[in-house]
Amino acid sequence: MSSFLKLREGARITCMIVLVQILWFMTVNSFHVSDKIVRLPGQPKVRFQQFSGYITVDEKQDRALFYYLVEAEKDPLSKPLVLWLNGGPGCSSVGYGAFTEHGPFKVNGNHLIRNEYSWNKEANILYLESPAGVGFSYSANQSFYINVNDEIAARDSLTFLKRWFDKFPEYKSTDFYIAGESYGGHYVPQLAQLILNNSNVKLNLKGIAIGNPLLEFNSDFNSRGEYFWSHGLISDSTLQLANSLCNFSQYMREGLVLKGANFSTNCYLLAKQVSQEVINFIDEYDVIGNYCNSTVIQSQKIYRAFGILDKKETAAKYGDCIDIKASNYLNRKDVQKALHARLVGIADWKLCSKILNYDLRDLEIPTIHIMPSILKSGIRVLIYSGDQDSVIPLISTRSLVAGVAKELGLNTSIPYRAWFESKQVGGWVQVYGNALSYAAIRGASHATPITQPARSLVLFNSFLADKPLPADPY
Repeated sequence: MSSFLKLREGARITCMIVLVQILWFMTVNSFHVSDKIVRLPGQPKVRFQQFSGYITVDEKQDRALFYYLVEAEKDPLSKPLVLWLNGGPGCSSVGYGAFTEHGPFKVNGNHLIRNEYSWNKEANILYLESPAGVGFSYSANQSFYINVNDEIAARDSLTFLKRWFDKFPEYKSTDFYIAGESYGGHYVPQLAQLILNNSNVKLNLKGIAIGNPLLEFNSDFNSRGEYFWSHGLISDSTLQLANSLCNFSQYMREGLVLKGANFSTNCYLLAKQVSQEVINFIDEYDVIGNYCNSTVIQSQKIYRAFGILDKKETAAKYGDCIDIKASNYLNRKDVQKALHARLVGIADWKLCSKILNYDLRDLEIPTIHIMPSILKSGIRVLIYSGDQDSVIPLISTRSLVAGVAKELGLNTSIPYRAWFESKQVGGWVQVYGNALSYAAIRGASHATPITQPARSLVLFNSFLADKPLPADPY
């Protein structure tokens, strides 16, 4: 073959390769072009892409889950993908996670402003409203809402992921993480376990991270008494009552799980004393903060179950807080249109679902026992606490993580020490083996990015990079 023919043949092959690449790119993008957000109302200009919409998880029931994807600020396909799940159970990952905690924007009146501590600086963040009945996620067959539990939530989330990756195939080979907080202590490990146990699911799962997680009902809630007392929030007599007549896990069980039905005299007395000493004045999710965040109202369910607090009186205390701003924004029709969202069977969007009847008996499932199998599968685990949270105190969480390390025979690889952010102590950390970490964030609340956004971002980035937290202030 002449040199000319060889050059022409080479050029032809090159053109074919380029054409195939272009066709592949066009095909991939056509899968989700309808979900691309052109611009959110009041949004500043950004260079990263956003997508949102629905993934059907059950065609017969017409059940679909709503997602909001924020691509990384730079080189998204080279960055990991993180699925974020808020807790509740029944609270919105879009309203809380995206627009209140660590998303790219914060609501400021009728406008959005950039969040300088957004987690999409180093990752693509996929916010999922799960299960159906939360946020914009829905079931056309509303009988679904009558009895939802952990098993259903995990199963639907797995179906969502499989179909979402089919819609966004460019992310199939990227490193994948699952993160969440609070009741995410159930959602996150249960979903990870389902992925690992399902041979038909091929995801590049690398790690899970959970903040202030509910992991073991009795341990987590019994530690509240010690936490309250050590922070001067309850009297000696209240702690004595909790230690001798009605421990905090029983008081939570009667108030939340049993919803105040047939409650005991002792637990009623404890609830009354705690209400008088703590709940009327302190945000249990952030004991050093001014009470404002409407999640306080969510926490007062237990006291209303005992008939101690009046709903109207307590709700009137809280003003124009950051999560209320997010709720107002997401209830705007122009915002819903931009998000490709719709209200199905509900009049307005709620931060925490009013229609979902979640089986609260599942609160007592000890998900801490899932951690060993996840770690044995080679998945890294980070469990962290905001140290000003009294709802799931760090006292219990730290002990539970140490118990997992002991069960697996993991030696301490990084002894308990301070870590730093901007020349200040950001918190404390201990690492077991090469895969299990516990960290506390100093001055942080139940939702750590709200009160300590910079420190939360340092922790998040260190986890993704699999690097130790800064050990020196300089």
